[in-house]
Amino acid sequence: MRMIPSAPYDTGSQAEKRVFERLRAAFDDRYVAFHSLKPTRHPRKRFPEIDFVICGPDGLYAIEVKGGRVACHDGVWRYRDRNGGITLSQESPFRQAETALHGLMEDLRANLPEDVLDRFTTGYGMVFPDCEWRSDGAEWDPAMFADARRSRDLEGWLCGLFKYWRARAGWKGRPDDDDGALARLQGYLRPEVDAPEREEAVHLLRPEVDAREREEAVRLLHRMEDAGRRIEGLTEDQMRMADVAEANPRVLCAGGAGTGKTFLAERLARRWAEAGLQVALVCRSPWLRHHLASRLSMPGLAVSSIDGVRLDCRRAGLERFDALIVDEGQDLFEMDCIETLDGVLDGGLETGRWCWFHDLNNQSLTPRFDRRAKDHLESLDPVRMPLRINCRNTRVILEWIQATLDADLGVHGAGAGPAVRTQSAATRRESAERTTREIGELVDVGGLAPGLVTILSPLDLAESSVALMPPAAARRVRRLDEYSMREIPGDKVGFARIGEFKGLENEAIVVVDLPAPDGAARKSAEHYVAMSRARSVLSLIHRDPA
Repeated sequence: MRMIPSAPYDTGSQAEKRVFERLRAAFDDRYVAFHSLKPTRHPRKRFPEIDFVICGPDGLYAIEVKGGRVACHDGVWRYRDRNGGITLSQESPFRQAETALHGLMEDLRANLPEDVLDRFTTGYGMVFPDCEWRSDGAEWDPAMFADARRSRDLEGWLCGLFKYWRARAGWKGRPDDDDGALARLQGYLRPEVDAPEREEAVHLLRPEVDAREREEAVRLLHRMEDAGRRIEGLTEDQMRMADVAEANPRVLCAGGAGTGKTFLAERLARRWAEAGLQVALVCRSPWLRHHLASRLSMPGLAVSSIDGVRLDCRRAGLERFDALIVDEGQDLFEMDCIETLDGVLDGGLETGRWCWFHDLNNQSLTPRFDRRAKDHLESLDPVRMPLRINCRNTRVILEWIQATLDADLGVHGAGAGPAVRTQSAATRRESAERTTREIGELVDVGGLAPGLVTILSPLDLAESSVALMPPAAARRVRRLDEYSMREIPGDKVGFARIGEFKGLENEAIVVVDLPAPDGAARKSAEHYVAMSRARSVLSLIHRDPA
C-alpha cells in the first residue's frame, strides 16, 4: 500500500506507528493510506483528525486507532496509555470514526463531481492493537474492529471490512465470485473504483506540493490545533460566568473583543428560554443577527435587531418579553435605543431581567456612543461583570493588538499560534498581488479550507484592492452579506467590509486597504475590529500613501 506521507507523523502514538507499518505491507499500490488526515468540516470539532484514510478500488474508509487498554463503564469510555494516563470520553470510538468520516465526505462533496464520488463505497473501522476485544454492542458489528489478535493480519481484516461496508451499501459479490456474473446482471455489483477516479480523490485529500511548502502547511495547522485546544479550555472557564449572569436580574458585562461576550449571550439566552421565559436577544448589526439566529432557533427566543425588536415582540404574540439580552451593546448606548428596549421588556430596564454585553474599548470608537445612555444603565444598579480572559485570539495575536493599538483584549489568549503576518503595498494593484499570494499561502500551502479565511477591508469590494486580483484568484472570493452569515464557513474565501463583520470571527483574517497603525492619528475602530476578528491567523497588508 502506498503511504502518504512515506513516514508516519510524530503524533505521540506508538500504536499508530505500528499500524502504519502494517498498512505499508498490505495490498498493492492501487491502495493509498493517508496518515493523520485533517478534514475541514466536522459537526462538532474545530480541529478534527482521522488517524488513517484508505482510498482504493473498494472505496474510501476512515480508520481510527486506539492504543493501550480500552474500556467502557456506564457509557463512559476509558483509554489507558502505556504510561498509565487515562483519557475519558462520552463518545464511543465508533461514533468518533463515523462523524469524522461524515466530515471528510462533506469535503469531498464540495470538491469532487457527484458522478465520481458516487463510485466510492464508504465506511469506517477501529483498530485496537493492544487489547483483546470480546464485547458485543449495539454500536458495532464484529467486522468493524480489529483487536490485538486480528490486527496482526491487517490485510485480512481490511478485506473483511471492505466486504462488510459494500454489503451494507447493497453491493454483493465480485467478478471472480461464483455468483459474480449473476450479481452483475442483477445490478448488485458495484464496480471497482477506477484508477483515474482514485487519483482524483487522492489529489484532493492531500495534494502534491513542494516539500518545503508541505512542511509549512503542517507547521501552520499544528499551531492552529494547539490554539484550538487552548480555546476549548478557556471557553469552559467562560461558561461559569453564565452562572453569574443567570443568578442576577440585571447585569452589565464589559469585556474586550474575544473575551466571550457573544458566547455568553448565546448561553444565557438558551438557559432563560429553556426555563420557560420569553427572551429577546438584541443587537444592531443585521449580519450578527443572522449569525445568531442560525445558531439559536428554539421556542421562546427571538433574535432581533434594535430596529425590529418591537415588531418581533408583536409577531410572537407578546406585549413584552420576560427577559432581554443585548450583544455588542456599545452600539446601542443611545437614548433612543434605551427607550425602545425599555418598552419591550416586562418591568422595563429599571426592574426587568436583562443582561447587557458591551466592549469598553470599542465604545469610545463608536460614533453614536452617548454617555447619557450608559450612565442611565449604570444608575439602575446592575451587577458589574468584567470579562478578562480572551478565548478567541491566539496569544500572539492578542499581544500584537495590545502592543499596536494599546487596547485591552483580556489576558491569556488561546495558545501561541502562528506569527502575525504583515506586509506593505504602495499601490492598490500591489496590494491585490500581495493579497493573491497570501490567499495562496493560506489555502494552497497552509491547507486551510477557503471558507475559514475572510478578507476585511474598509472599502466595498469594487473599490478595494481585491477588485484588482487576477480573474482566477477573484473567483475564489465571494462577497459576503448578512444572509451568508447563516452558512459560514462556506466553500470560498469571504470578503466583507470591516464594519459589517463586527461581532463575528473566522480562523484566518486578511486585512487589506488600511494604513499601518503607527500613531495615535492612525489607530481607529476599523483597526481594532478587523484585527480582533482572527482566531488563529492574522495577516495585514497595509496600504500606505507614498
